[in-house]
Amino acid sequence: MEQPLIKPQALRPGDTIGIAAPASPFDRQAFDLGVAVLESMGYRVRIPDDLFSRQGYLAGPDSERVSQLIKLFEDESVRAIFCARGGFGSMKLLPLLDFETICAHPKILVGFSDITALLVAIYNRCGMVTFHGPLVTTLKRDSEKTCLALIDAIGSSRPLALKPRKAMVLNPGRASGRLVGGNLTSLCHLMGTPYEPPFEGHLLFLEDRGEAPYRIDRMLSQLQLGGHLDGVAGVILGSFQGCGPLEDVYAIVKQALRHTDIPILAGFDLGHGTDNLTVPIGLEAELDAEAGSLQFQDPAIQEGN
Repeated sequence: MEQPLIKPQALRPGDTIGIAAPASPFDRQAFDLGVAVLESMGYRVRIPDDLFSRQGYLAGPDSERVSQLIKLFEDESVRAIFCARGGFGSMKLLPLLDFETICAHPKILVGFSDITALLVAIYNRCGMVTFHGPLVTTLKRDSEKTCLALIDAIGSSRPLALKPRKAMVLNPGRASGRLVGGNLTSLCHLMGTPYEPPFEGHLLFLEDRGEAPYRIDRMLSQLQLGGHLDGVAGVILGSFQGCGPLEDVYAIVKQALRHTDIPILAGFDLGHGTDNLTVPIGLEAELDAEAGSLQFQDPAIQEGN
């Protein structure tokens, strides 16, 4: 039985966004420019004192990064949490996370790439909608379309609808289910752990960057051999920047799912690109491959006080 879905409260101009660094350290200039973008949207920004810590390839020790994140969930004045950067490190926090505290203080959590581990784990453990969207350090280089889609996803009471400009139907059909997924590499690294996300009955969304076609093939083969693709309702493909010719990537996906008749639609502006639209993880949607659309059934947020 599906657990009840928890929607965070909407973000409005004047509300406070807390910044977390659960993964790698980041470029200060790109960060400052991203903060300026958020402030230009009308939001206040809270920067924790330890945000700029470094420990090798991590933004501080695991205990420090997880404490920072939990404090932002507990802080009643913070209405949303944005992640500074991906890279690596989010999955190291999962056994340290206090999911009860997160469940008790639901709020918007936004990020992508390595942050996928947090998005899907919190959705799985808490039944809370999370948001696959831009990082603070990508905001300045992201397109206006990306910024408008972010505001729409976390602040609008209208159900979201996505229709790729260059949609490619890899397999026709229509299906519905809760959306789950994100970065393919991050998802594969969660398999076989207590934090692997549920795929059965879900619309599976995948994106990646800088992975050669044979590595994409290896990861999809792992998912297939482990039975993780069994029962997937449909597949949505975002950007695969620097992963070789897109036709090769799409052929690999079709091969991995050759024994199913589920709809597969590629071409979504989701992931590592200047167009990186925000989508809610955990929310019910309908995928219509032939119409080239992904339509969510309800708003991703609830109206707050």
